[in-house]
Amino acid sequence: MKPTLYFLRSSEQKIVTDMLHYALRLDQVNKTLSDLPKLRIYEEFYGFTSKDLGLYSLVDNKLAGAVWIRRLNADHGSNGYIDDNTPILNIAILPDFRGQGIGSRMIEQLFIEAGALYDTISVSIVHNSPAISFYGRHGFIRHDNGSVEQSFVDGSDVVTMVKRLEKATVVRPSNRYDPRRWMD
Repeated sequence: MKPTLYFLRSSEQKIVTDMLHYALRLDQVNKTLSDLPKLRIYEEFYGFTSKDLGLYSLVDNKLAGAVWIRRLNADHGSNGYIDDNTPILNIAILPDFRGQGIGSRMIEQLFIEAGALYDTISVSIVHNSPAISFYGRHGFIRHDNGSVEQSFVDGSDVVTMVKRLEKATVVRPSNRYDPRRWMD
């Protein structure tokens, strides 16, 4: 059951929309994107500009997870915003695939891809989430801007973490992407 990684393209908007549900914990608070329209900035028109970059993972031809970054500006008022040149990370692994290293594999490949474009990326996490240690293991450090942000999902305090990216040669684990194959 080895995951295969593919680039997220604009034609795969549905993957980003579906995975955002898990990335933002909507499944845990029994809400949908239509309940929280402010969250659409993380997925709306994904891939239509060079400000977006992402990957998704298939295991046995089933969607297992996705990771993507999106460069937003101060006007969006998003959690995790640092500056106009630091994209914000979202990652989601479907419940059946958690704990298998898929998130680590995806995020490490994203770091390589994003390093060709950006110096840093940021992420916003609920302050008491076990995900903080996941991001710490992957080189994120807490960014203290002096203010406390609240999650748009449930009002919980969130922390912003930042990772400095290394410039490296891009080595991709799979070049077998077939653009004729559609995901539903």
